[in-house]
Amino acid sequence: MRQNTIKKIWAEGEAVVNGWCSIPSSFSAEIMAHQGFDSLCIDMQHGLVGYENAVTMLQAISTTAVTPLVRVPWNDPALLMKMLDAGAYGVICPMINNRAQAEALARACKYPPVGIRSFGPIRAKYYGGGKTHGGGDYHEYANDETLVIAQIETAEAIANLDEILNVKGIDAVYIGPSDLAMALGSQPRSGQNDPVVVEAKKTIVATCKRHGTPAGIHTQSAEMALKMIADGFQLVTIASDDRFLMTKAAEEVSKVRNELQQRCLHSAAVFQSKMNPGCLGPSH
Repeated sequence: MRQNTIKKIWAEGEAVVNGWCSIPSSFSAEIMAHQGFDSLCIDMQHGLVGYENAVTMLQAISTTAVTPLVRVPWNDPALLMKMLDAGAYGVICPMINNRAQAEALARACKYPPVGIRSFGPIRAKYYGGGKTHGGGDYHEYANDETLVIAQIETAEAIANLDEILNVKGIDAVYIGPSDLAMALGSQPRSGQNDPVVVEAKKTIVATCKRHGTPAGIHTQSAEMALKMIADGFQLVTIASDDRFLMTKAAEEVSKVRNELQQRCLHSAAVFQSKMNPGCLGPSH
């Protein structure tokens, strides 16, 4: 079966550089997949992506060596199984707050006897492959190769983190920093640097290290991603496709607008000097 390179990177003690796909387009996913990320996550929670779009995006990502992840909208066994069957090599599930929810998440993603995942890897067997033609032995390796990642984004989840990390089948956790900030009484964006939120992130990383479980986090810049890696996170998301598009477009348009404005001001100054030469000062 195809190796999950995220697990390999973690085993080597390194950090995974992850990208985020919110635009429901196989073409944008394909572009993202060719930019050097270790993994890409298709966002079905807050992104505009539905199942049919997600499948084509998974296919686009599979033209590269990038590992495909999917963030599902909720801890729903039906959708978790369906996205794994579609070829996701890992799922990120929001709002996992206690041991029972973590156990339900892990069971839905693992084949028996470990879990209750139903057999039928319709596309996963072709993407994941295996020793037999057509990936007929996918189910023999899937429990080990696919990742189950629980999002930790509430005070309740932090209080129960030791129990969550003790659940067999939970491979990593992922912080939704905006939700975490809101849950701790701060603003979703500006509040991420509040002392209580910063301390919560440190607590999560320290707890994960005690359990030998990688921790991931969403960031909005390369600078912040590097800082989070230095703080101990082993999976960092650098913004998302829509933010990359917005930021670069705004940057380029701003450059053109500013240049045009400078040219306009220069032309106005030249015109003024011709109309009123005395404004340039005394002649010699």
